[in-house]
Amino acid sequence: MPTEPLPYNQNKDNIYAWISEYQETGDEVVQLKLVRHFEALVRSLSRKFSKGREYDEDLFQVGMVGLLAALNRYNDEYGRSFESFAVPTIVGEIKRFIRDKTWSVHVPRRIKELGPKIKKAADSLTVELQRSPLVHEIAEYLNVSEEEILETMEMSKSYQALSVNRSLEADQEGGEVTLLDLVGDDEAGYEQADQRMLLEKAFQVLNEREMEILQFTYYDNLSQKEAGEKLGISQMHVSRLQRRALQKLRDSIRVEPTEVL
Repeated sequence: MPTEPLPYNQNKDNIYAWISEYQETGDEVVQLKLVRHFEALVRSLSRKFSKGREYDEDLFQVGMVGLLAALNRYNDEYGRSFESFAVPTIVGEIKRFIRDKTWSVHVPRRIKELGPKIKKAADSLTVELQRSPLVHEIAEYLNVSEEEILETMEMSKSYQALSVNRSLEADQEGGEVTLLDLVGDDEAGYEQADQRMLLEKAFQVLNEREMEILQFTYYDNLSQKEAGEKLGISQMHVSRLQRRALQKLRDSIRVEPTEVL
């Protein structure tokens, strides 16, 4: 079994003998010889479509699937070389993968199929009209509605999503600005401001003594006994006033169902 790719200029008689043997026996050793021999061809085709994108290796593997399909279906009685038969099969598998698997969001299949047709129609009409075609002209050319053209053009923007870490520009200090830097976030300060306004309104229901008790016990962290000593009252009295003050606050900020409506 070879361990390195076979040279592409391998004797053609040997290649066609291998293909015949593989089709008759399904021998895995012969299959490996053929895969290694045509690996460079598949790689060159996949790179034409990947153009350095992150799914380059995926397209190569898909191309290999197309190669195996071609090896199984090839018939030398067609009078064509294996390469001329295999290339459309391999390219077809790659295009099908790109159409169905590489969109960032799910879109209907008809949109995926109409997109390339619109591009070809626009190119043809540009040559014919010597200007960029209008939407209704493309629609008439493809015998579809203008709405379908516009829908496809809009959805085609979702073919590949931008990374939030993509660099957009540099700021005034020369630092990098990414898409994530421009995405808004929840501002906790707004909620805190709302709560502060709510409490300020609620505190208006308390008298001076109740305010002092809450100040001592909740803000100054004094015990009820220490607060009573400062105010000259008993701990029990402080406890009673504290409970009353808290109940007033609860009643003040409680929202009745009719108020929500």
